[in-house]
Amino acid sequence: MAKFGVVHYNFKGNFQEFMKFAAETGFEYMEIMAQDLWPKDMGFDEAKQHSHGIKVDMDKLGLKVSALAAQNDFLVADSKEMALQVERLQQVGELAKIVDTNILRVDGGWPKEGVAQEQWMDLMVEGFKRCRDFIEKEGFLLALDNHGIVTNDAAVQIALFEAVESESMGANLDTMNYRWAGHSLETVNGFYAEIAPYVLHVHMKDGRNSFRDYEGTVLGEGEIDLKWAVECLQKVNYQGVWCVEYEGKTTSGEGFRKGLRWLREHLS
Repeated sequence: MAKFGVVHYNFKGNFQEFMKFAAETGFEYMEIMAQDLWPKDMGFDEAKQHSHGIKVDMDKLGLKVSALAAQNDFLVADSKEMALQVERLQQVGELAKIVDTNILRVDGGWPKEGVAQEQWMDLMVEGFKRCRDFIEKEGFLLALDNHGIVTNDAAVQIALFEAVESESMGANLDTMNYRWAGHSLETVNGFYAEIAPYVLHVHMKDGRNSFRDYEGTVLGEGEIDLKWAVECLQKVNYQGVWCVEYEGKTTSGEGFRKGLRWLREHLS
């Protein structure tokens, strides 16, 4: 039986409203962000208490967390910042335990002044290797997103997995993001097949075009071959949650509802 989730992103409303919407719409799971559990200006001990409160609310609504977006960044300019990022990811892992998920959706990092592109791979490998011991010890899985421009290429993702050398690391597949980054539809379809064996978590998202011309749509109304993406994942027996993400212009609630209907039609 397929498991359906919704991504807490681009939803018009606060987190409590989002959880209520998810439960009433029929989603069983939700992907949430570290900042949902650990808002800015909140200390870590307070964040742990806050996370326990959110877990109580989730249980009342019958919701589970499919993954926690760690919002990490290993493209840093010095060793001090790298140490802080590693420590923070470990703390985010503690919060993930509170809300009962072992999947951390991670990023490689974000381009910035002072960090040359030639350094990106080495910095990502260093960051994830430094996290490897506690990730493996605590039973976490790191799902690297094909987001932004740093890791938005299946070959780059796979090269990073091979360099980190951990069975606890794989991919988060966002079905639109490869196209957003400028890859042709033919290349995108090839990426689905390449990355499928590594996929730990999925964002089902549709749209058209790339970069500034990108236009988000509900599932099935864009140019993405979602059926092929599903087929690639089913061929490798993907058993994780299928999360609807929506970046269109209609009300966010309706976009998510239509996405859930598409998933039920094609995966039930």
